[in-house]
Amino acid sequence: MTKKYVAIIKVVAILILVNILASFFHARLDLTEDKRYTLTASSLQSVQGFDSPVIIDILLGGNLPAEFIKLKTETQQLLQEFASENNNIKFNFVNPLEEEASVNTIISDLQRMGLTPVNVTIDHQGKVSQEILFPWALVNYNSTTIKVPLLKNKIGATTEQRVNNSVQHLEYAFANAFTKLNITQKKRVAIIKGNGELEDIYLADFLTEIREYYNIGAITLDSVPKNPEKVLEQLNGFDAAIIAKPTVAFTEAEKYILDQYMVQGGKSLWLVDGAVMEMDSLYNENGAAFAIPRDLNLDDLFFKYGIRINPVLVNDLYFTQIVIASGEGNDSQYNPVPWYYHPMVFSKNNHPINNNIEALRLQFPSSIDTLANGYKKQILLQSSPLSKEEALPKEIRLDIINTPPNKETYRHGNKPLAVLIEGAFTSAYTNRIKPIKLKTPIEKGSQNKMIVIADGDIIKNQVSNNRPLELGYDRWTNNFYGNKEFLINSLNYLLDETGLINIRNKKVAIPFLDEEKINDQKNKWQLINIGLPLVLTLICGLIIGSIRRKKYGH
Repeated sequence: MTKKYVAIIKVVAILILVNILASFFHARLDLTEDKRYTLTASSLQSVQGFDSPVIIDILLGGNLPAEFIKLKTETQQLLQEFASENNNIKFNFVNPLEEEASVNTIISDLQRMGLTPVNVTIDHQGKVSQEILFPWALVNYNSTTIKVPLLKNKIGATTEQRVNNSVQHLEYAFANAFTKLNITQKKRVAIIKGNGELEDIYLADFLTEIREYYNIGAITLDSVPKNPEKVLEQLNGFDAAIIAKPTVAFTEAEKYILDQYMVQGGKSLWLVDGAVMEMDSLYNENGAAFAIPRDLNLDDLFFKYGIRINPVLVNDLYFTQIVIASGEGNDSQYNPVPWYYHPMVFSKNNHPINNNIEALRLQFPSSIDTLANGYKKQILLQSSPLSKEEALPKEIRLDIINTPPNKETYRHGNKPLAVLIEGAFTSAYTNRIKPIKLKTPIEKGSQNKMIVIADGDIIKNQVSNNRPLELGYDRWTNNFYGNKEFLINSLNYLLDETGLINIRNKKVAIPFLDEEKINDQKNKWQLINIGLPLVLTLICGLIIGSIRRKKYGH
């Protein structure tokens, strides 16, 4: 008996010792093939600065459809990893619609906060039901709250793909929120004015979004002729410049200032139309207008950096819709119709900028040629395989919606629409007569990057009742597109190559059960799971009974 008690005491002592050691040493093993629970260095960095509680409310409590249970589980496990790095990270799951008596009021309150609900159709063994969910998280730190969308929709995505896309996005979404809360010194972004660029109300939603990352200011190029040095000095005070749909040609002096800004390290995001064409131009008694090339006097500047915006329109069978009104007065009807000059652009997922984003909507875009030179070029967006270029000038008519397209003419698609250019920038005015004199002009700079998109409307939000709507939302068809996320990623990449944007490269694969196979083989596996144990029990009973009879004679 003494030896037995000594052994028990030893086991208990070992367990106590292990627990004491575990309180001093922390280790977690990620045995998943895709290392989905191993946080990247940028994610770890994003939570280092919190010295007081960060409270995260995840609105995925209560009874959930099966697809969202998986999303909830992955969210919980990811936040546990963040919490293990900083114990100030606290999270809990709440059901915002738990109080049935005030559901409508709560839904309205959440929508006013900018939290968009989703209507989920659940089909379980032929029984269809509808659920309203708010797949969002609210990250609260001191007096600041950041909204984190947990669900990423993709047009045409299956349930499995939608959950996969969402899980793929989780680490970036939360690390991005933590980074926003920790920003103490913001980089500066200039909005270029003076050449007929978009008015502020059409940039409002994008600028509101990026204000969480950057300080924003406007720079006008009107004063370049009088004081070019001052304009360049002001411009050099910004880390990046956005040129959003200019409509007035740039002078040589203005181009030279922008060229010097880029050579001296300024990042640039160009959103430029190759054609003069707007939908409003077609709403006349003829329902037609001529699209002509838009001359912005930028061809030689872009050519030096290895691209050319072509004077064409891209016609694409992967289209978005416009709404056409028919009838008059109270009898008016609004019908969505295909519009081949507004392509629906799907990402190739070949770069952190475009990885795992919703389809984009472009409006009357042109194509871009990439030219051989010393700069590295990455095509970020391109038209579908079933697209074509149409030379300008060209008459565009609304009644093309009544004529089925000839698919045989759509054989040369995949036209580049957005290009990233990287390298050591050399001035486009090297070995040329300078349009103005500067005190210290630079001919060759260090490593830099710029993005050129052949569509100015990609950044333009719609307006209703003189108020800007969310960028990417089309109020006429009630569709959402990925324009805002793509542009935010573009700007983040230009200004932070080695930071959060690289989290988007992380690939996560979520295994799912095959619902069709489950339904087909349900009876078989139920029989095996229930019947097999009973049969084995019966066999064991017969064997034991036989042994007992042989041994004891009864």
